[in-house]
Amino acid sequence: MLLHITHETLYDYAPGVDTAQHMAHLQPPDTPYQSCLSHQLEVDPPCSDLDTQRDAFGNFRSYWSMSSFHQQLRVRAHSVLRTHSPQGDLLDAMALEDLGGDASSAPQLAQAQRAGRAWEAARDAYLYASGQAGDAASEFSYASHHAPIAQAFAAYAASSFSEGRPLAAAACELMARIHSDFTYEALSTEISTPALEVLQERRGVCQDFAHVLLACLRSLGLAARYVSGYLLTEPPPGQPRLTGADASHAWVSVYLPDLGGSRGLPHGGWLDLDPTNKRAGLGTPGPDYVRLAVGRDFADVSPLRGVLQGGANHTLTVRVTVAPVSV
Repeated sequence: MLLHITHETLYDYAPGVDTAQHMAHLQPPDTPYQSCLSHQLEVDPPCSDLDTQRDAFGNFRSYWSMSSFHQQLRVRAHSVLRTHSPQGDLLDAMALEDLGGDASSAPQLAQAQRAGRAWEAARDAYLYASGQAGDAASEFSYASHHAPIAQAFAAYAASSFSEGRPLAAAACELMARIHSDFTYEALSTEISTPALEVLQERRGVCQDFAHVLLACLRSLGLAARYVSGYLLTEPPPGQPRLTGADASHAWVSVYLPDLGGSRGLPHGGWLDLDPTNKRAGLGTPGPDYVRLAVGRDFADVSPLRGVLQGGANHTLTVRVTVAPVSV
């Protein structure tokens, strides 16, 4: 699938900004399931010191400074990507209706659900052992700002994580339960809304559901990371695709220790889980998803943030378009 993504962010400041430093995560990486064919980042007012490097998680992170007075900032990212559909790695929403079923369209994930390592063994892999090397994924097993560790999260997850159950099956069921128990309600929360409050209220948006799932998995001692990106959405039949009407998306990936390189699977055994849409797959939920960045939670992968001198008040407008490209 060939996709063209435009992500535009517009800030209007009052009063204006004298100087500013900005950081962005807007360039998609190459993965086994996506190839970034082109990427362009436009900043207006123009800056002369734009620099892009890899961060600690392997994401592309761009920096720039602005030393002249301005009352508006426009940042526009254009990316063209080709996404790849894995052969036999995906478990779609229909297969999730019966987690104990044959899932014949996803043999590798079905095998992990039935015979993969018990979740307790995966948890124990992150415990400190003297004289033994730690697992690289263990950094994602600790609490983070938006995904705290708390008994309430462990209690909610407990019914899915019965004794000896394979981690993949338990994680998929937990993801499906969040999809069923929580209501998607736009503008019902802010990024500052605590995940514990979302768990209690049972409503929110995709980043809230991702943080709740992260907190549940980490409260059980498991390693899971936040994934930011995009999802191709289709307009209603007969309706045109509206420019700027899409949105960025968020989901989670949990680490399966026994599905590493020896099994020939990508991403060292990361299983992607999208509780908003009840989609799961090894390495990606599907070819209609584009990964932008990964981190401990949203704070690590915010699309755009900055430090300003001035600009005490501002309005923010974000427009995202994800469109298939005809070839």
